[in-house]
Amino acid sequence: MREIVLDTETTGFEPSEGHRIVEIGAVELFNHMPTGQTFHVYLNPERAMPKEAFEVHGLGDDFLRDKPLFKHEAQNFLDFIGEAKLVIHNASFDMKFLNWELRVHGFPQIPNDRAIDTLMIARSKFPGSPASLDALCRRFGIDNSMREKHGALLDSEILAEVYLELIGGRQPGLVLSAAQATPQRNQAQADATWRPMPRPAPLPSRLTAEEAAAHEAFVAKLGDGAIWLKRQ
Repeated sequence: MREIVLDTETTGFEPSEGHRIVEIGAVELFNHMPTGQTFHVYLNPERAMPKEAFEVHGLGDDFLRDKPLFKHEAQNFLDFIGEAKLVIHNASFDMKFLNWELRVHGFPQIPNDRAIDTLMIARSKFPGSPASLDALCRRFGIDNSMREKHGALLDSEILAEVYLELIGGRQPGLVLSAAQATPQRNQAQADATWRPMPRPAPLPSRLTAEEAAAHEAFVAKLGDGAIWLKRQ
């Protein structure tokens, strides 16, 4: 199963008010494991960067001026994500911007049901607790010390780790045997309930006759208090 963990940075909150995407970062997962394949691009928004947005991600007008336009990178982006599910923190925000840009430039839009919203997963799993990306990093012990400002690719890499923890760790659903496997049981449940069964036939002793005789002679020298002489 292929999934794409994705994040964007923008000039503001609403594309209908003239705000645009300035960065896209994406990380590929296959069967919930990172493959090392990524997509990353900075984009020229063709407008000035508001101070409030600059303080969030640090992407200014001078840096973005020579970057490509969204319409020149849209096909590369669509080719990278393919038909995969998109894992996004606060998915409605990023999907709103992506689909606005895609629609304006004549590209096919991405169905909203392809998005897996980790913010909603976190709020459902930990009701009443902070569910920001930084808060989830603290909860799961994920190092986000490099995240001084928001950055789409770094945030996608961090979100990939958070997502794997939210769904049960790096091997969700792994159980110890086919007989124990159910759709509802994950690795943690299996570890908690599994117990070893007795062997149908004891394993043969690996001691030689000489080793057994030497052991008996050694125990005899220890007297009646030797632990080997006690019986349960």
